[in-house]
Amino acid sequence: MNVQRWLAAGATVLAIGLLESAVPVGAHHASTAFYDATKKVEAQGPVTKFLFKNPHAFLYFNATDDKGETVEWQIELGAPLNLSRTGWTPDTLKPGMVIKVAGQPSKAEGSHGICCATITKPDGSPIVAGGRVREEAPKP
Repeated sequence: MNVQRWLAAGATVLAIGLLESAVPVGAHHASTAFYDATKKVEAQGPVTKFLFKNPHAFLYFNATDDKGETVEWQIELGAPLNLSRTGWTPDTLKPGMVIKVAGQPSKAEGSHGICCATITKPDGSPIVAGGRVREEAPKP
């Protein structure tokens, strides 16, 4: 291969590399593999733990199941940056605060996970002035 072809090939590889690094990554994992979008679960109870960490925040709370037993629910939320844009902080939900949650249940048998949830106070009012957290399921 002559020098001009090597230079052209190198320039092409460089251009493709620059183009790929300039385009933001838009893909994200879908929740449908883990959560059932055809069902909705609602629960209410006191917060036990709020982890405001990347890549996803997690909220844990206790609620009574249909057998009358207390179970700990886990809610997978979005990125803390997105939550903070609506007024949420790591101190928004303190242990003991009672919340009401509605969302998609986990597909894992025997688990108590929720995603794509609406989180409010028990009376349906927003937790923060910015409004309710409404985690939307990513579009396929």
